[in-house]
Amino acid sequence: MTIRIDYAPGRLPAFWDRSVVFFANMLALFYGNEGATEELASTVGGIETYGGRLCPVLNLLFRGGDNLLVLETPPDDDLLQYFVAELGLDLPEIAILHHERYAALCYGVRRAAGVGQRMARGSLPGDAPAGADHDPAVARIAGHSAAWLDGFVTDGMLTAVAEALGKRTVITPEISRQGNNKLLLHRFLEARGFPVFDTATAEHPADIPAAAASLREKGYRRVVVKAQVGASGIGMRRLDAVRPELDRVGEHMFYEGPCLVQGWLDGDLDGVSEVGSPSVQMFLGEESVSLYDVTEQILSSESIHEGNRAPPPYWRTLPGCEEQMRDQAEAVGRWLHDGGYRGTASADFLVVERRGRIEVRLCEINARVTGATYPSVLARRFSPEGCWLMRNLLLDPPIRGRDLLDALRRAGHLYTEKARQGVLPINFNADRAGLVRKGQFLCLGPAETTCLDLLMHAAGVLPVTWTYDRD
Repeated sequence: MTIRIDYAPGRLPAFWDRSVVFFANMLALFYGNEGATEELASTVGGIETYGGRLCPVLNLLFRGGDNLLVLETPPDDDLLQYFVAELGLDLPEIAILHHERYAALCYGVRRAAGVGQRMARGSLPGDAPAGADHDPAVARIAGHSAAWLDGFVTDGMLTAVAEALGKRTVITPEISRQGNNKLLLHRFLEARGFPVFDTATAEHPADIPAAAASLREKGYRRVVVKAQVGASGIGMRRLDAVRPELDRVGEHMFYEGPCLVQGWLDGDLDGVSEVGSPSVQMFLGEESVSLYDVTEQILSSESIHEGNRAPPPYWRTLPGCEEQMRDQAEAVGRWLHDGGYRGTASADFLVVERRGRIEVRLCEINARVTGATYPSVLARRFSPEGCWLMRNLLLDPPIRGRDLLDALRRAGHLYTEKARQGVLPINFNADRAGLVRKGQFLCLGPAETTCLDLLMHAAGVLPVTWTYDRD
């Protein structure tokens, strides 16, 4: 199939013209890797609340209407009202199904005939775990008219539910898994002659010292060990190249097979200065690949995602930078498409300058809805030509969502549909008392300095203190 490449940073593509039941299955990101899943849940607080980021964007991604979003915890009612009344957004229907119930649902699906009819009554087979029976959310899911089922990733649990309900998943578990595999991507880039990181592989933790030593001989002081499938910093360890701390590398990092051991490119290498970490936002439809935004990742000292801004300040000014990014993004977009992947994705890069020459390397592909998808889609929906900045803010003490919105509104900083600039809260991560302990905040404005000023001014009007936090 000959596919079309649409390169139009700042312009949203025509996303799916279909309706969907979308499961916010954050705990499926590692395809059954329990060690990685436990690390994610313990490292990222309130992981069950992150699905709420889909509330304002799901109907933009799936334009068929009548969508159902299945979350683990209820979103903030005042935030939902803000999306509708002040942003003019159309929201999906929402069902709440806690992860334990979702797992029980999948358990029953895999073990019973006729489960679709039983689910339509809101019940599961008799051999399902206790407490899984008669959940009203199950009946809503089973009775929903959408023909498609989707999630952050497509795994065996999601396809089991889809098959039982007579629905289709957008992709298969195999395609989903391959699209997020760093080793397969590295081999593709190497075979195509694109610049890659100096890389060795390790079959087991005991192989890491030898791999690190081979990279130390090339001048690297640090190496990074990457699991083939990782997310949000899980599955990545930066180690000393001389004495790598093997106790930091768990067996779960080898769940998919050998790990990559790569030389860490930074200013400690002779002649190297880091420029930035841009990311190209992508959408793969049936007959095209759209490259619709270019962002700059905001990373912690451990290279963990903490936010994004767009566009990167150097992107179109450094000689060859945009061209190299575009060439590599188009190539991996075709590769993903040829492999059967469809949906949103991001291509993350590292740009360095070495002795006056710009080098662009593709770090990884995230073939799913990512932490940059939400702010990018919203920003380009409201401000195609403008700048935007998204940060995760941890609040102390936690605050009611209504009070947070009112504080921004009174100060004139809350973004509205008719505004040219302002702060748009995407999602609130609430604690067990329903108070907002963390949130994702999108600043929109005509220039990068405007976005930074908005963030600083918002800090001054909030009745709490805040710090930046990881995604």
